[in-house]
Order: sequence, then structure tokens, then C-alpha cells
Amino acid sequence: MRHLLDTRSLARADALRILDVAEDMADTQQREVKKLPTLRGKTVVNLFFEDSTRTRISFEAAAKRLSADVINFSAKGSSVSKGESLQDTAQTLQAMGADAVVIRHGASGAPRTLATSGWITAGVVNAGDGTHEHPTQALLDAFTMRKRRHGADSRGRDLEGLRVTIVGDVLHSRVARSNVWLLNTLGAEVTLVAPPTLVPQDVSGWPVHVVYDLDEAIAAAPDAIMMLRIQLERMNAAYFPTEREYSRRWGLDARRMGLLPADTMVLHPGPMNRGLEISADAADSPRSTVLEQVANGVSVRMAVLYLLLAGERVHSSDESEGVL
Repeated sequence: MRHLLDTRSLARADALRILDVAEDMADTQQREVKKLPTLRGKTVVNLFFEDSTRTRISFEAAAKRLSADVINFSAKGSSVSKGESLQDTAQTLQAMGADAVVIRHGASGAPRTLATSGWITAGVVNAGDGTHEHPTQALLDAFTMRKRRHGADSRGRDLEGLRVTIVGDVLHSRVARSNVWLLNTLGAEVTLVAPPTLVPQDVSGWPVHVVYDLDEAIAAAPDAIMMLRIQLERMNAAYFPTEREYSRRWGLDARRMGLLPADTMVLHPGPMNRGLEISADAADSPRSTVLEQVANGVSVRMAVLYLLLAGERVHSSDESEGVL
């Protein structure tokens, strides 16, 4: 694997390989000593032009548990805020000897530009770009659903026949886009639920079913329901009348939880707006996978960095410190 830029172009075999390697990584995290020597001597740069404490910490933990050196680069207070271009920043990282760059950027397509520009030789991982994609989030969501459904027998399995309902601010959500394409690749059936104002114009080209009524979607008894965060910081217009109205019509509360099948998984990419898109009852219920998603995120990102930086060394005869 050279780069991980999106899930739309991710082949089924590659997606399953990432998920299976993540299973191995998760197993190592049950040990007393969680650190592996696999990426010793490699340098991973977290290049964040947008704030995201959770994603950055998850990537940092993943890299450090593989013994890589980690450099955190935040655009705020850096040379970027003084007018430095992405090209200048990339060439600086190249001069520093970065082996992998994890980039989060407000502009859709920035990671692809970085990966294909020739400015750097490092592998590039998209940690979220504009309103485009967030591939590792979709991979950790798929990992979580697969683990809940198949348990210890999940290796090599896809999500064939799993019915997943994604609810909320689809228009601004890179998590929704990445999940739609990955879940479709893995055989799941996806339904989107949102106010008409928060449904993208190009959704007719997506492999999804769209409904506008959450109660109608719940009546179809989904296997998993994913509540998206209402991204108030991205909303420059009134997409719905009030937060209270949104919560009443599209929020997952105790009443709606009671209407879901007992084994329906409840996912949320975090951070949660409790009381808006999801109630405390739903967020803290045994069906909620929120904390599992956080833990699985480290394992999935370990797998991605491993395949990016150590993949070519795995089967070599002189490899003395394998992944496990």
C-alpha cells in the first residue's frame, strides 16, 4: 500500500487485508507490553491544518505503539498561519526525512495533491479532507461492526447483508461518504436519513437508499445505526429551524432506542453532541459501540501505518522483528 486517500477506490481485498491486520494489532494490545518494534527508525508526521484532538491522538498512539518517531505539526501558530504554502510545508517535511504523513485539511483533495505532486516521497494517509473523505474512520467503523457481528470468527469476513442506517448531517460529513463507499464494497446495504437540506445534491450517484423520516428507517429494523455529529462549525446557513426541532425529528432518543431491535448496534464517530443527535440513554447503552470505536481506531491506524511503512519488509528473509 502506497497511500490511503479514500475508500471509494479501495478494493475489497485491500479493505479486508487492512481489517485483518487490524485484528492482529488488536490482539497485541491485550498484552501487558503493548509496544511493537515494527516501525523503529521510521518517522510519522501528523500534519493537521484543522483541529481534531481525537484523530491526532489516535494516530499518535498507533505510531508510537509501533515504535515510530512521531512529529505533530499543527497549522495554528506555525509557518502556515504566516502564509506558507502546502508545497513549502511538504518540502520541509521531505527534508526532515518523513516516512509517512498523516494529513487533515479543510480543502477537499489536499491529501491527493500531496500524494501525487512529487513534493514528497513519504506515504500519505488522509485523516479527513474538507467534505470529501475520512477513510480510517470508515475502516474502524467497519471493523467495529464486523467484530460485533462475527466476534472471534471475524477474520476474512465481509459485511454481506448487513443493513446500516446513517443518520444526520450527510451534506458536510466525510465520515458518511467514506462509510457509504466502504460499506458498499464490503457488501452492506446502506440507508441515509437526513433533513432534505442536509442531503448532498449528487447522492443519486451513491449506492444508497435515502429516506427523510427516522422513524420510517427504524421501522425497517436496521442491524446498525450510525448517528452523525451535527457540525455546527461548518454550517453557514440555517439547514434546520432549531436544534430542538432537529433533535425531535432526527435525534436518537430513549423512545426510538426502544423501537430498535435488541441487537442493533449504535455507532457515533464522535465527538457527540449529547441531547442533539443522540441522547445519553442511547450513547451509554450496551448497544452503543462508541468506546469500542475509539479502541478499534488505534488498531486500525496501526494496521494502516504498518502496511504503509513495513509491508514491503514483511516476508523478507532477513526480517528479524516481524509484526507479531
